[in-house]
Amino acid sequence: MKLFYDLHIHSCLSPCGDMDMTPNNIVNMAKLLELDVIAVSDHNSAKNLPAVREAAEREGLLLIPAIEASSAEEVHLLCLFDSFEGAYACSDFFYEHLPPIVNDPEVFGRQVVMDGEDREVDEVDKLLINAMDLGIDALLPAVKEYGGLVIPAHVDKNAYSIISNLGYLPPEYGFSCIEVKNPPFDCGFPGKVITDSDAHYLEHISEREHFIEVEEKSIAGVLRALGKI
Repeated sequence: MKLFYDLHIHSCLSPCGDMDMTPNNIVNMAKLLELDVIAVSDHNSAKNLPAVREAAEREGLLLIPAIEASSAEEVHLLCLFDSFEGAYACSDFFYEHLPPIVNDPEVFGRQVVMDGEDREVDEVDKLLINAMDLGIDALLPAVKEYGGLVIPAHVDKNAYSIISNLGYLPPEYGFSCIEVKNPPFDCGFPGKVITDSDAHYLEHISEREHFIEVEEKSIAGVLRALGKI
């Protein structure tokens, strides 16, 4: 079965995300683009996932629980979870490991938490786009403990990617999948390569172009297709 996807979308919780990136706007745009599955992966937090989940379930859109983690090396890693509960628990864990720097909305943008009707219910204080105090060596087993699959994000970008920051893709990390933003990109990786938008604006969400082959249309089916056992 083919599923057309975009597994890297930011909501208005990410300070760099446009305020139009509300849970329902994201879901409705994905439906207009005829996507089958999406992941809303905000920086170091899953606080908007409950609202996106509610909107996605109303529209019959498959949502993968996700967070974009920022390691101590300032490497961005897409974390896809096998349960929402695991994503929420990992989000709390990540928040503890962010530096105690308060967000300045005038400089970085607001960090808005919404409910399933796109109503503002909270605003996160800590600046979410900072690097955590967890290096990749510590982050990988921690995410796995919460049921997560770690995918190096936008490896073809010249900033905040594992290749741009470390200089190469360390084979000892055993990644089953990597993400690119602007294919084609060949780094000799032998595993699965996915293409995501890393959208911060509604108009940047991927169109019905990239697909993965799955055995079943479910969170587990998508994660198995990407290499999570």
